[in-house]
Amino acid sequence: MPIKESYEKALRKAVESAPYYQLLQIRLEEIDVGFARFRMPFRRELVQAYGVAHGGAITSLADTAVAFALMTLIQPGERVTTVEMKINFLTPVIEGELVGESRVIQKGKRLALADMEVKDQNGKLVAKGLATYMIISPGKKEQSGIQSPGR
Repeated sequence: MPIKESYEKALRKAVESAPYYQLLQIRLEEIDVGFARFRMPFRRELVQAYGVAHGGAITSLADTAVAFALMTLIQPGERVTTVEMKINFLTPVIEGELVGESRVIQKGKRLALADMEVKDQNGKLVAKGLATYMIISPGKKEQSGIQSPGR
């Protein structure tokens, strides 16, 4: 069952209004139940000392894809936050656009596990990883995390 158009619109608005996503120029390309795909352009501002895309920027793209894939599976008012992430960098990036995708593998009551990968504009795998997220119920004292917009 695909996500509601109004919920997809709310998720897109969340991406467009977040300062960090604006800084990285991250754009939501596709979202479905348990899945998200984002794009991020390679820019000089994202380069590390050796002239390739910084691993932190690549990881941010992957982390964003996980968070939004998971938000399609949580209840209104719940929030998600990264608990642990492991990422392998396979190929340096020196130009073009990056595509980050995530699929939720398992979602429990409090924890979720998701697969993530980042590819270059030609479809070559740049980074591969796995992330564990915490699902925070409404009313909990934890103040971190991305909150699900209402459905």
